[in-house]
Amino acid sequence: MKLLSIAIPCYNSEAYMEKCIESLLKGGEEVEILVVNDGSSDRTAEIADAYAEKYPTIIKAIHQENGGHGEAVNAGIRNATGLYFKVVDSDDWVNEEAYKQILKTLEELTRGPKTLDMLISNFVYEKQGASRKKVMQYRHCLPVNEIFGWDSVHMSKGKYLLMHSIIYRTKLLHECGLELPKHTFYVDNLFAFEPLPFVKNMYYLDVNFYRYFIGRDDQSVNEKVMIKRIDQQIRVNKLMADAFHNCQFDSKHLKKYMLSYLDIITTVSSIMLVRAGTQEALDKKKEMLEYIREQDL
Repeated sequence: MKLLSIAIPCYNSEAYMEKCIESLLKGGEEVEILVVNDGSSDRTAEIADAYAEKYPTIIKAIHQENGGHGEAVNAGIRNATGLYFKVVDSDDWVNEEAYKQILKTLEELTRGPKTLDMLISNFVYEKQGASRKKVMQYRHCLPVNEIFGWDSVHMSKGKYLLMHSIIYRTKLLHECGLELPKHTFYVDNLFAFEPLPFVKNMYYLDVNFYRYFIGRDDQSVNEKVMIKRIDQQIRVNKLMADAFHNCQFDSKHLKKYMLSYLDIITTVSSIMLVRAGTQEALDKKKEMLEYIREQDL
């Protein structure tokens, strides 16, 4: 069995997917790379197949009709055979040295007495044109180099785990029944939120593993793009509220963290709706907040 399955959701990614794949190949035979071609119209499928043919024991190409980022992640989860599961977007990449430390740590922990549910590491904002890189790290919020539970998590205001910083136990994702919505952006927030009540044991490795590229005009985090796709942001926001409402919390620390995360996402949604500057957007903001209030969180 592979140690780590890595899904790469790809949609018209011919310009940058090879950099991503090449960085992940450094993991060798311990890794399974699932290149998910989500109905691309460029050379994405051809590139995926070429890599799968060249590295048949490491890379698997998965082709599907366009279902959006969430459905590509779903396909990755469905096809993953590794003990652990990671998503790396096709325009991002990983640091080789940190990657090797991640794999070494996972291997050591699988031989330990406790079952690890989630491994956390740092990520770096690779902003185009920026000389200084912003690192998202958690050394002041989490214990380092030890297994811990939610009682040891002390996130400061505005700090939370993103998809880029987490690796889940694959079986946990199957057991919690995570199913991300189709044709919806911003589902990475659901990925980093919904499975958390199933997570009991965590481990934080203070290495700058994931490199998160920011700079493309069509990127979903671009403010103009976010306003254009605000209905999808609202949908994710409501689904997070639903997930929180349906939780049976064993830990007050987990409840506090998830409520804080939901508050951050709701604030982002509200700001974008205000910045849209239309009455329709303000009406949507009012409706969204009423929906969340009705959940009695």
